[in-house]
Amino acid sequence: MSKPVRVLLVGSAGRMGKVIVDLAKREPNLEIGAQCDLGDDVAAAMQNCDVAIDFSQPGAVEGICRAALQARRPLVIGTTGHSPEQRRLIEETAKSLAIVFASNFSVGVNALFALTGRAAEVLGDEFDLEIIETHHVMKKDAPSGTAKTLAEILKKARRSAPRTNSSGGEIDKEIPIQSIREGEVVGEHTVIFDGAGERLELVHRAKSRETFAKGALRAAEWAIGKPAGLYTVQDVLGL
Repeated sequence: MSKPVRVLLVGSAGRMGKVIVDLAKREPNLEIGAQCDLGDDVAAAMQNCDVAIDFSQPGAVEGICRAALQARRPLVIGTTGHSPEQRRLIEETAKSLAIVFASNFSVGVNALFALTGRAAEVLGDEFDLEIIETHHVMKKDAPSGTAKTLAEILKKARRSAPRTNSSGGEIDKEIPIQSIREGEVVGEHTVIFDGAGERLELVHRAKSRETFAKGALRAAEWAIGKPAGLYTVQDVLGL
């Protein structure tokens, strides 16, 4: 019988970290080999694990990437709210090792990503776009990483069929995002396509953080042995 994959969990005391710890106890192929939080020695913990999952804070990414490079361990990064400089650091690190970097590890949300891109292509530029996202009051980043990903998908689709003004010049409009923070909402995302005489809404509602934890653990197991590169959950799912 093969040994279970040993996971280093960075951010184990957070909301997502606690769910991952509990879920891993029910996964025969995985075990949490080490847990780190603010002030802990990530590099030392990395040595005794096969892969690392990060659900901590954006500011920790430099130390995590440095430790992963030293130990030659793949990374799964679920933390959101990174600055452009921090994102570039992740991209640079992915040139040397496998990193699964995603704003959301839910299978349903990744289906939403695919459906949003397809709907934008089908509907063209005659529909006004908007994203509404709702999360619990403790979530620090707004808009959410998932909402930003949805906006990037919509902008990419729009660039393939650019909207023009009366002078024939292209209008590069930002996608409006409304962020709501209330109660204990796990996560809700709505993509709105509002046209003349009709309106299409694509909605995803997360009922439990366990759906994100399952995706992160699945990504951790998948990343082992993969060549260097920056991967998404859609790569993990084979979409």
